[in-house]
Amino acid sequence: MSVSTPPRVVLLDIEGTTAPISFVHTVLFPYARTHLPRLIEERRTDPVVKDALAETERLAPGVPPLEQLERWMNEDAKVAPLKALQGMAWAEGYKRGELLATLYPDVIPTLEAWAHAGIELAVYSSGSESAQKLIYGHTAQGDVTPLFSRFFDLRVGGKKDAESYRAILRETGWQNDDVLFLSDVTAELDAAAQAGLRVCQIVRPEDGTVAGSIFPVAGTLPEAGALFGLPGTGQA
Repeated sequence: MSVSTPPRVVLLDIEGTTAPISFVHTVLFPYARTHLPRLIEERRTDPVVKDALAETERLAPGVPPLEQLERWMNEDAKVAPLKALQGMAWAEGYKRGELLATLYPDVIPTLEAWAHAGIELAVYSSGSESAQKLIYGHTAQGDVTPLFSRFFDLRVGGKKDAESYRAILRETGWQNDDVLFLSDVTAELDAAAQAGLRVCQIVRPEDGTVAGSIFPVAGTLPEAGALFGLPGTGQA
């Protein structure tokens, strides 16, 4: 599906789109699971930890917070208190040099080309804004967070809810048809499309993503860009 006018904004998912699912599930999640008990014990008076534990108790009354956090991790639940605490654990890991983000090789060159051409880049992920910045701030190519103008997380709502994308439009002032949303998850694309955004599914063979039949599909960011007339996408 080609369009006559290229989008002015590209809104990107992370897991399965710019970073391999394996990095999140086999590196980040186990790291947080290992270090959360110690982090909670040592930083219990930290306002972020206190707020996350209080919210956990509110959402699961009568269940010990750490036990509930473990349940959420087992379920890969997209809940704010878990995401906040995971982000704190990852921040420590990146600071110690124990974590380094893995991105697909096409990601940074393509994003740099788009940014150079004046395309505004933003991130929308269920991981906390701070966790998003940690990933892009600790890549093999260094800190690439300056490529992005904005970061959105569950603060604006769930990614499978069309109202979340409308909230992003209200907050930014972007026009819906100026925004291209890239994700590997068809339910997220459906929600974004309901809000009037242009969408494209990123289907990475390494992640085993199953292509949908409704929306445009691309295997890499350059391929997605080429479908929508974005510059700097001549190289796959």
